[in-house]
Amino acid sequence: MSTLTETSIHYLDARGPDGMRLYAIGDVHGRPDLLAAMHRRIESELEHAPGSDWRIVHLGDYVDRGPDSRSVIDFLIEAHKRDPRNIMLAGNHDIGMLEFLADGEPDGLFMNYGGVQTAQSYGVNTLRDAHRDGKGEAMRRGHAALVEAVPRSHLDFLQSLTLSVTFGDFFFCHAGIRPGVPLDLQNQQDLIWIRDAFHDHPGLFPKVIVHGHTPVAEADVRANRVNVDTLAWKSGTLSALAVNGGDKRILTVQGKAL
Repeated sequence: MSTLTETSIHYLDARGPDGMRLYAIGDVHGRPDLLAAMHRRIESELEHAPGSDWRIVHLGDYVDRGPDSRSVIDFLIEAHKRDPRNIMLAGNHDIGMLEFLADGEPDGLFMNYGGVQTAQSYGVNTLRDAHRDGKGEAMRRGHAALVEAVPRSHLDFLQSLTLSVTFGDFFFCHAGIRPGVPLDLQNQQDLIWIRDAFHDHPGLFPKVIVHGHTPVAEADVRANRVNVDTLAWKSGTLSALAVNGGDKRILTVQGKAL
């Protein structure tokens, strides 16, 4: 049986599948303007590469913090309908939204880290007051209003998100992996939440891990991983990794900082 060391690969040697261009877009967090701009840039590249197959992998965290999570989900639903080569992975905030819709937890991820802005994008302002005042009737009303406001298609979208995908020498997920655990045995919590154990691992992995989740000032390219979360919702910079065979580049689009 092959060991981790024998099957490991360095970023410089990593390649995408022959004839397929790969794009991995970092955390969007309610910024449809930046997401649309990145898609326009990618589409422009693909127009100049006729005959090439492609995949656009979105690395999760579409909702919360930014001003228009609803429009981000609308954009992604339409992109997937237009071409299923647009792939959407789950982030912890996307799962957190689903959990809040199911249980209305007042002290969970959604309410404490940007869910109020998500609710406002659906026309629900009640949760802003409920968050300020704490629990109780205001929270129950706000939760009920949001459940009513979120379209069935958005619930279906959030529930359909997968946790990881692999192409060529690259493994894509939201947060990272647990070192020492085979890629096909990684658990959900690690794939959408892990930080230190993954970030601090010095060795190579069976594939180069492409992820977001932990904001960095600019895309962080290392021997064993690439982080493309550049805090788009606040910085106004959305980043992506582009792979064409052995050629790897970081793409960025700029918008208004909040």
